[in-house]
Amino acid sequence: MAGSKDSHIVEIPVDEEHKEKQQQQLVMVPTQGILRVIQQHPLSEISESPGHLLLLKLWQREEDLFCRRVLRKESRLESIKREIFQLCCFFLIFHGFFFTILYSSSCSDDDADATKTDAVCKKWWIPSAVSLATSLVLVFLVQAKLFLFWKVSKGVHRERNDNRTLTRCVLELRMKGSSFDLSKEPMSGKRMKKSSSVEIKWKPVTWFSQYLITIVLLCFAGFFFPVSKFILCGF
Repeated sequence: MAGSKDSHIVEIPVDEEHKEKQQQQLVMVPTQGILRVIQQHPLSEISESPGHLLLLKLWQREEDLFCRRVLRKESRLESIKREIFQLCCFFLIFHGFFFTILYSSSCSDDDADATKTDAVCKKWWIPSAVSLATSLVLVFLVQAKLFLFWKVSKGVHRERNDNRTLTRCVLELRMKGSSFDLSKEPMSGKRMKKSSSVEIKWKPVTWFSQYLITIVLLCFAGFFFPVSKFILCGF
């Protein structure tokens, strides 16, 4: 009896619109979460606050100006380095040619009489004075270039510190968003030096390290001064 009963399969029709609504609901749930996260992001808060947005734009512009100034001063430092190197090379080349000409003239005077040789020997101070005067002029030019170099170098160091402080403030503004205090200002290089730990430096050592090239050139100038006497009068 039970086996003779017919089995019936009931098909439940599924509405396609119901399927689409379920898919839309599944899509809308993560989309709403993403929108909520975007709205709570600090950058979106900054875009909604005119004061914070204006401050961000001003600091970004100032940061770009700092970078341009640093690059311009660094290129100036490179040009000053080249000028100092050229002056040092000219110092050595001049004395090389000068003593070569002086030695060749003294060799040609060896064939002359002793009275002429003695007269030339008595005037040894003339080429020595020329050598010393030229050396002092070149040393003065090198010293001026070195002074300018260290002045520009201090400016570059100060600009980098200010740019680093400004970059830190920009990052803090981006992270905090509208909760950032608008009255806060980036610390300048001078205020950072006052607040930071004091470094004790011995000024003579610092000066000696900065102007070592000038000291070396002065030593060479003093060494070259009696060379003319040795060439003209002999040892």
